[in-house]
Amino acid sequence: MSELIKSDNEYKEWITNLSCEYKKNQLRAAVKVNEEMLRFYWMLGKGISLLSDKYGYGSGFYKIVSEDFKDIFPEVKSFSPTNLKYMRYFYEMYPNAQNRPQAVDDLTMIFRIPWGHNRTIIDKCKNNTEKALFYVQKTLENSWSRDVLLNFLDSDLYERQGKAITNFSDTLPAEQSDLAQAITKDPYNFDFLTLREKYDEKELKNALIEKVNNFLMELGTGFAYMGREVRIEVGETEKYIDMLFYNTQRHCYVVVEIKTGKFDSSYAGQLGTYVVAVNHQMKTEADNPTLGLLVCKDMDKVEAQYALESTSQPLGISSYELSKLVPEEFKGSMPTIEEIEAELNE
Repeated sequence: MSELIKSDNEYKEWITNLSCEYKKNQLRAAVKVNEEMLRFYWMLGKGISLLSDKYGYGSGFYKIVSEDFKDIFPEVKSFSPTNLKYMRYFYEMYPNAQNRPQAVDDLTMIFRIPWGHNRTIIDKCKNNTEKALFYVQKTLENSWSRDVLLNFLDSDLYERQGKAITNFSDTLPAEQSDLAQAITKDPYNFDFLTLREKYDEKELKNALIEKVNNFLMELGTGFAYMGREVRIEVGETEKYIDMLFYNTQRHCYVVVEIKTGKFDSSYAGQLGTYVVAVNHQMKTEADNPTLGLLVCKDMDKVEAQYALESTSQPLGISSYELSKLVPEEFKGSMPTIEEIEAELNE
């Protein structure tokens, strides 16, 4: 009888649905527990902030509080002097966060990411609340792990966000313009490229395309990769778009062109042509206008602005920076992380 029940499709569907619902409930419960814990940390941080100033530096205040909490809650490991200091920093970074309805502002989102993420943001943002909230929001939007968050914190993403030269405010409705501007950056920072010592322009461009592709995909702001060297027809001429994306948050196609040299005004015309072609050949009535993004090594910002003013298509222009180029023949001879760690441990 048991085998008959287990083989029944209705029963299997019922069990599957229940298990999915149980996992959702577990996740909701875990999020709720995390939120309540962080609200307690914020409240404790507030008290520490007020009392530590009263007793002064050198009083051993954090050690005393830590020992008292360990006596009261011996099974809890969260009340080390270091963690108590972070609770104080947590409160002082967001002193107005408690007892605020979520609809009022975005401060309550700090309670919805893990404590380790909050500590990392506190370390890197140094009392800059606006910057800290930017990374909290990005973590929530993209489900960043702590390692991914740390990498983006080190890439100056906040400082570069929305800094590209664009004409979005002149060519798009206000609500689309703000969202489009948010996906642009200037400059794009790429740590290193691995190339032959005598690399040519094609190799450099291919390496840059790979970097830009990885950067946009890892950013997680709704970019879906549609293809590289995408063929389109402009009249009787074949053209190839360097990269084509679809942005699920903006509901639009995004054409990306890479130039290894300095910006030239003719590039804006070329990119605008590709944008128009995508609008005619791929865009549907459900899609918003296609965006164009040009990434080049350098630019005269006045020339770039003039070029954008001369077109009716929504375009953005960003530059890129390279920390270093690594010759390909050296790549295999560079020590691995494991080799370095083994050397240090000897």
